[in-house]
Amino acid sequence: MEQARLAQLLSELIATWENEVVEFKQADNDYSTDDIGKYFSALANEANLRGAESAWLVFGVSNKTRSVVGSDYRPQADRLQSLKMQIAENAEPRMTFRDIHELHHADGRVVLFEVPAAPRGIPIAWKGHYYARAGESLISLGLDKQDEIRHQTLAQDWTAQVVPDATLADLDTDAIQKARDSFAQKYANRFKPDEVANWPLATFLDRARLTQNGQVTRAALLLLGKAEAAFHLSPHPAQLTWKLEGAERAYEHFAPPFLLSTTRLYQRIRNIQLRILPQDQLILVEVSKYDQKIVLEALHNCIAHQDYTRNGRVLVTELPDKLLFENEGSFFEGLPDEYVEGHKTPRRYRNPFLAQAMAELNMIDTMGYGIHQIYKGQARRYFPLPDYDLSEPGVVKMTVYGGVVDPAYSRLLIQKTDLPLADVLALDRVQKKLPIPDEAAARLKRMQLIEGRKPNFHVSAAVAIVTARKADYIRTRAQDDAFYAKLLTDYLEKFGQASRVEVNKLLLDKLSDALDEKQKVNKISNLLTKLRRRGLIENQGSDHVPRWVLAEKGE
Repeated sequence: MEQARLAQLLSELIATWENEVVEFKQADNDYSTDDIGKYFSALANEANLRGAESAWLVFGVSNKTRSVVGSDYRPQADRLQSLKMQIAENAEPRMTFRDIHELHHADGRVVLFEVPAAPRGIPIAWKGHYYARAGESLISLGLDKQDEIRHQTLAQDWTAQVVPDATLADLDTDAIQKARDSFAQKYANRFKPDEVANWPLATFLDRARLTQNGQVTRAALLLLGKAEAAFHLSPHPAQLTWKLEGAERAYEHFAPPFLLSTTRLYQRIRNIQLRILPQDQLILVEVSKYDQKIVLEALHNCIAHQDYTRNGRVLVTELPDKLLFENEGSFFEGLPDEYVEGHKTPRRYRNPFLAQAMAELNMIDTMGYGIHQIYKGQARRYFPLPDYDLSEPGVVKMTVYGGVVDPAYSRLLIQKTDLPLADVLALDRVQKKLPIPDEAAARLKRMQLIEGRKPNFHVSAAVAIVTARKADYIRTRAQDDAFYAKLLTDYLEKFGQASRVEVNKLLLDKLSDALDEKQKVNKISNLLTKLRRRGLIENQGSDHVPRWVLAEKGE
């Protein structure tokens, strides 16, 4: 936001002063993150109850004088923005600031935290507790207010609403036939195929949970509606968008019926065969870049869980080596990690009417297994596992990889097809250079699947050493300290002495490439200290300009 617009916004907020959706603090550099989290919860809940799009927490304004006094809270831009992740980690459901703005006011620096309203039907908690406001005071969110928020969705399922002007003539005949076939397949043990085929259209649509007493719903128009009937859903765009990014750029919008459009979108994705060379083998393993079942599962999840009240489209971006799926609406119940291993079953849905209809047509299941199947499918194809990004408020993003990140990881999965998904998840994080729990690291080390020291783990030699990768393995594998000590003492024996610059030149390129430059310098310092304490070398220079020589041995 521009500085002029921020200055105007601040003036407007001060003019109305504090209320349930605005809080001013002078705030110094060490203002408690926990207190900020409590205000985040309270302001988000109050914004929801008052129909406001956002609430504001403002640092740098005095409560006494109602004027700008400036704040030195987290003056470093990267540290200030890192507060978003800290809030998201402890807010439930996972949400954070829409944005954090800095205003360079004539009287001092002002920080404006933009708090999004809690989603309809879902109060926001901070560390398990719900907060609210009473005037300028921070209080617990009472049961009456919690109920008021939670009851917002009881009669507000956007997808369940009947469209008065729509008729059965607005539905696509090909989509209806596909729907009948899918329904008959799902219930093959209950109905004969010709029985479903002979039901009157109104009867079938009611039984498939697409209509209500023969009346067309928004869900029916989304899944089965003709493209030209999408105007009934205005202002919602009723679109799926495919976008190609890279050396070439292209896009295409897909209108209803979504039951057919999702397959058409999939066919626009560039899907080639990739080859992976297993360890010590000459026969290549061929895998398609993307699996149709995985892509459609991800796309159907976007449709089922989209927050249609936000009037946004589902977006699929095709990058050279991955697909990015985006849909409007925060993750509705729990977090993606809770669904990965297939043990969590959701108790409620944002769009229960649409979700039930999609389940009847075999597009999704309603037991929470969709994410689990996507992860298992990627593991069976030896590819990296998907990543979820919930950092942007009100948007869910999921990345599905269409290529190899670390060949050693893929070769390991080819060799060990019986690995539990929990171990594959940990190995996937290792290949992406992400931290893993200590318990998982210990387990993988016992199985000799990873090597290295925390946090620089990498795939073990059993998997990493293949003809084309031996040099890479040697560069990342750490040697024993005795190896580096021998290099240094041999050098001192031959040349008599060494400055720190010469020691660094001798050892830096011998250390593991798994260490960054700072870690390598620290390792050399620790090695010099260890050898000095053992009486093997001594410093005949100063601390700032050392001159290392071999220590003289007594008679």
